[in-house]
Amino acid sequence: MSKTRTKRVATPYVCQSRQEAMAAIRQLGDAQRELIRIETKINDAIAAITAEKKDVIDTLKLRIEELTEGVHWWCEANRLALCADGGKSANLVTGEVSWRQRPPSVQVRGANKVIAALRAMRLERFIRTREEINKEAILAEPKSVTSVPGIQLVQGVEDFSITPFEIEVQS
Repeated sequence: MSKTRTKRVATPYVCQSRQEAMAAIRQLGDAQRELIRIETKINDAIAAITAEKKDVIDTLKLRIEELTEGVHWWCEANRLALCADGGKSANLVTGEVSWRQRPPSVQVRGANKVIAALRAMRLERFIRTREEINKEAILAEPKSVTSVPGIQLVQGVEDFSITPFEIEVQS
């Protein structure tokens, strides 16, 4: 005989009166504050552990940096021998070292001046012109675009939020 599992549909909680709504908002605030207290305790514990291990962490980070730099310098000096087969990596039994060429990229500083210089040099092909829908103009004249397919005016959407009353204690 096999067991059949039936899924129970969760019944949503719905307040039945003003008093129940007020009580639910109070409970919501209590739950939010308790969650914040727990998160704060967790963060305090993480901060304490990190502070306790700070010297060890800093020492290890420095050692890792020193070892990485030392291996890098040795590998650069011996790159031809390490990559004699024309490859870009070498297996050193305890690990692998590799060199990878980054793809080309473009860095632009002072975009407005660069655009002006490109225009002055008649190099407009390097300037991108972007077309976009002017939503502000559509909102100003909604009747003009009612027959345009793909445009839908969204109006009257309400967002509901609950903000339990709290005071912030300042020291």
